[in-house]
Amino acid sequence: CLQKSASNYVSGFIILLDRSIRIGDFVTIDQFYGQVMNITTRYVVLRSQDGREAIVPNETLITSTVVSHTHSDRRLRLATQVQVSYDTDIERALAILCESARRQDRVLADPPPVALILRFADSGIDLEVGYWIDDPESGRANVQSALSLEVLRQFRQNNIEIPFPHREIRIVDGSGSKSAGTGSS
Repeated sequence: CLQKSASNYVSGFIILLDRSIRIGDFVTIDQFYGQVMNITTRYVVLRSQDGREAIVPNETLITSTVVSHTHSDRRLRLATQVQVSYDTDIERALAILCESARRQDRVLADPPPVALILRFADSGIDLEVGYWIDDPESGRANVQSALSLEVLRQFRQNNIEIPFPHREIRIVDGSGSKSAGTGSS
């Protein structure tokens, strides 16, 4: 136990001196995403967008991979995906995605939003619009939701269908008999 404490203190001094993470950075550590709220000689406090906090021992920061989303640049790339039917004017749908992203107050003009085709799926064509924000501390889900709502409005106005899976169920008579019309000869 004393060895772990000493390791956390030494790791804390390394983190504080090399400034590999700073208060305000958004990081992912062991699948926990959050903003660095406090750095001490023993641990770092991360706060997620939903208010949860993780207290991460400094030794974990030294021995694990830490993904910093904002270390050298506060801008953060987000993406919104949608599926359209195969009979959609794809160029128009891609343009609507970019226009809808540009209408959002928090979406940056530079770099501009970019829409692209992801894949041809079973029920339709998967599209994505990627865009950047520079205020991740204000949340990600709210801008993604606002953009999705605008895309839905624009798709409805332009008669672009968002498909849903269609299933066909056939009931086969397992007795081997064929049912034909009733008639007598």
